[in-house]
Amino acid sequence: MKKAPAKKTSEKKAATATEAAVAKKAASGKKTAAPAKAAAKRAAAAPVKKAVAKKAAPAKKAVTEKTPAEKTPAGKSRAAWKPESHTALVRRARRIDRELAEVYPYAHPELDFENPFQLLVATVLSAQTTDLRVNQTTPTLFAKYPTPEELAEANPEEVEEILRPCGFFRAKTKSVIGLSRGLVESFGGEVPGRLEDLVKLPGVGRKTAFVVLGNAFGRPGITVDTHFQRLVRRWKWTEESEPDKIEAAVGALFPKSEWTDLSHHVIWHGRRMCHARKPACGVCPIAPLCPAYGEGETDPEKAKKLLKYEKGGFPGQRLKPPQAYLDAGGRPAPPLGASGM
Repeated sequence: MKKAPAKKTSEKKAATATEAAVAKKAASGKKTAAPAKAAAKRAAAAPVKKAVAKKAAPAKKAVTEKTPAEKTPAGKSRAAWKPESHTALVRRARRIDRELAEVYPYAHPELDFENPFQLLVATVLSAQTTDLRVNQTTPTLFAKYPTPEELAEANPEEVEEILRPCGFFRAKTKSVIGLSRGLVESFGGEVPGRLEDLVKLPGVGRKTAFVVLGNAFGRPGITVDTHFQRLVRRWKWTEESEPDKIEAAVGALFPKSEWTDLSHHVIWHGRRMCHARKPACGVCPIAPLCPAYGEGETDPEKAKKLLKYEKGGFPGQRLKPPQAYLDAGGRPAPPLGASGM
């Protein structure tokens, strides 16, 4: 009877040990199940996350990728065009001029003239109209008033009637009669060959003076017309907007001896290819050098249809162009009133 308690104690200890083992196993199982459950949850969620990421990828690409129109042929976007040192700007500007010289080797003043007086009058008349329209008008004017003396004494109403096709004909009549009188009274009927003298004449500013000096007297000058202003700003040669400041800024990039030809190259490119509203970027020879590439049509076939004058297969602006222009495939313009005009 005394051995019974010992058996009870042994059984109690065994039960306690068994409970402890079960509790330990349960605890161990619980710890093992938690990571397994988490792993299973992650595995189940992974395909969903992957699918979402894959689906979102195109949206990210659309935000970061530049469209073709925003890229230059060299791969630079307009927004990413980096500021240049002065030396780099000079090199790029001169390279652009060299490229344009190859495209327009026959570039010349597009106003018909036979002497400095005719060029002076024609340049004054070209304001707010095309050289083509002036060239179609001046043959009648110079046939009736061939010299400054005769134009100075002309009947304004008769001159107005001749100049009507040029637009602003009353103001232009006043200018050409006034400058003719100035030539007679101050320069003996001769066109002066100095800038400071030319700008004293009615209706004659620096732009007109440089056209005359560069093309009638062979004295270099930069002609800052609307085409020139537009292009040099597109090319980031200058940020100036006033003609005098543009003239100074661009003049500093080139030797003085090149100023007149540079003016022709830039103006011709502006008239034929790099238009104000829709440049023909897709066929432009200087596209890799242009910060504004993509502002116009970049598709080559569509861009070809935007070309003007001889580049588009049409007549040029002069009725009597230089032989070099004709030899290069250019065609003279039709006279005023000709069929199709």
